[in-house]
Amino acid sequence: MNKNKNSKRRQELVAIAARLFCDQGYETTTVRTLAAEMGIQSGSLFHHFKDKQEILFAVIESGMLHAMEIARQALCEAQTPEERLHALAQAHLSTLLQDRDAHVVAIYEWRSLTDLSRAHLVELRDAYESIWREVIYECQQAGLVPDDQGLRRRLALGALNWTVQWYRPDGPLRPEDLAQTLVDMLLGRSPL
Repeated sequence: MNKNKNSKRRQELVAIAARLFCDQGYETTTVRTLAAEMGIQSGSLFHHFKDKQEILFAVIESGMLHAMEIARQALCEAQTPEERLHALAQAHLSTLLQDRDAHVVAIYEWRSLTDLSRAHLVELRDAYESIWREVIYECQQAGLVPDDQGLRRRLALGALNWTVQWYRPDGPLRPEDLAQTLVDMLLGRSPL
């Protein structure tokens, strides 16, 4: 098995798997289908991955790691709590648009993970949510949001994650506008 998880070829294979799992579902996508779409023999797939479960894990993990990287970068440029909240919302949307397939797979195929895979990904999810927790807490300390940060964090992430179902980049709504609408809702400026 190829131990280099960061190899360009492996990343290409993960992206292809993400598209297939998104389009066809994890259970319906066969190893043969994966290999054919990847342009390799079925047996060659196992040079890169131990099994199909490891491919699913790699798809979800790559999306989560990318989301954390983009979030941290976005927060470096924001100063005030409100700017940080907006930057985080926009970063999340950006990740969803760039890695849509991986995020759809994460949302719908989470149940297909083994307990061991799920445990590691829960740690990553918790680390990502802690970024949100920190920024919402900053907003609360600045008097921008009332108590119940947990509910606000869950509502924000749920609303943002669901955009993979309805948002169209070629539509009239820009990601920046969507992020601002979410911030306005979280800060109680919009009844929407």
